[in-house]
Amino acid sequence: MDLSIASILLLDGLTNGAVYALLGLATVLVFTVTRVIFIPQGEFVAYGALTLAILQTGKVPGTVWLLLILAAVAALMDMAAQWQRHRRVLPALKAGLRTLAIPAVVAAVTAFVAPRQPHLAIQALLSVAVVTAYGPLVYRVAYQSLADASSLVLLIVSVGVHFAMTGLGLLFFGAEGFRNPPFWDLRLSLGPLTLTGQTLIIGITLLALVVLLWLFFERALYGKALRATAVNRLGARLMGISSQTAGQMTFAMAALIGALSGLLIGPSTTVFYDSGFLIGLKGFVAAVVGGLASYPGALLGALFVGIVESFGSFWASSFKEVIVFTLVLPVLLARSLTSGHSDEDH
Repeated sequence: MDLSIASILLLDGLTNGAVYALLGLATVLVFTVTRVIFIPQGEFVAYGALTLAILQTGKVPGTVWLLLILAAVAALMDMAAQWQRHRRVLPALKAGLRTLAIPAVVAAVTAFVAPRQPHLAIQALLSVAVVTAYGPLVYRVAYQSLADASSLVLLIVSVGVHFAMTGLGLLFFGAEGFRNPPFWDLRLSLGPLTLTGQTLIIGITLLALVVLLWLFFERALYGKALRATAVNRLGARLMGISSQTAGQMTFAMAALIGALSGLLIGPSTTVFYDSGFLIGLKGFVAAVVGGLASYPGALLGALFVGIVESFGSFWASSFKEVIVFTLVLPVLLARSLTSGHSDEDH
C-alpha cells in the first residue's frame, strides 16, 4: 500500500464515517432521552433512500400508505386514552385529529406531487417529510405505553419493531435494490484523490447538523427540555415537562436524521429493503464507543469505524463487517472494568 492508496481509503473511510456519525448521534439522542436502544434506526435510512427511488419513477411510494395506517392506529390509541381519562367524546376526537393532522397532510401532498415528477430537491424534501413523520408514530404505537419499563423490555420491543419495519419494507419496495442519482455532479481531482460533490454534501450535512443540534440543545426551550428529560426523567416530569412529548420529539429527530442519511448514501450504494440494518448497527457501534451518552464520543467513534471499515475492506474484504463489529468488544470490556455498576433506577 502506497500513500496514494492510503489517502483514497482514508477519504472513503471519512465519508462513510460521516454517515455513521449521523446515525450514532441519533442513537445517543434516543437512548439518553427515552432509554431505548433503537435498533430500527437503520430502517429509517432504507425508507428514506427507497422512498426517493420510488418518487423518481413517478409513483406514490408505499411508505405513504403505511404512514396513513400507522397514523390511524396511533390516533385510535390516543382517542382510547382520552376516553378512559375524561369519558367525553370531544376531547377524544380532538386527540385523534391532532395525531392524524401532520401525517395526513404529508401523505396528501406526496400523493398529489409524486405523479408529476418534480425536481429532485422537492422529491428529497418529500422523502424526508414522509420518513420524519414516522418517528412520533413509532414512539406512540410501540414505546409510549412502556415508557417506565426496563431497558431490557424496551430493547426487546426494538427488536420487534425492527423485524416489523423490515418486513413492511419488503412488502412495499420488493426485493429489488435501488440507487439514487447524485445531488451534485461535481468532481475535483486533488492529486490521487477524486473529491465528488456527494462527498462534500455529506461533510457539509454532518457539520450543519452538529451545529444545529448544539444550538437546539443550548438555545431552544424544547432542546433544554429534552436535556432535562435525559438528565432526570422524574425531575423533568415534576417540573411540567411531558415525557411523552419529549419521546415523540426525540423519535422525530431520529427519523429526520435517518432519512437524511438514506438520501446521502443512496447515490453511492445500492439500497435494499434490509440494507438499513447493517448501516444502523455501524452507527450503534459508534454510539457504544461514545458510551451511549456522549455526542462528541459518538462522532469520533463513527469516523474511526469508517476508517477501520475502509482499510479493512482493502486488506480483508471478506471480513470487513467482522472487523467493524469486533470493535465493540474491547470498548465494552474497557467500560466494564472502569465504570461502576449501579441500579438502573438510580
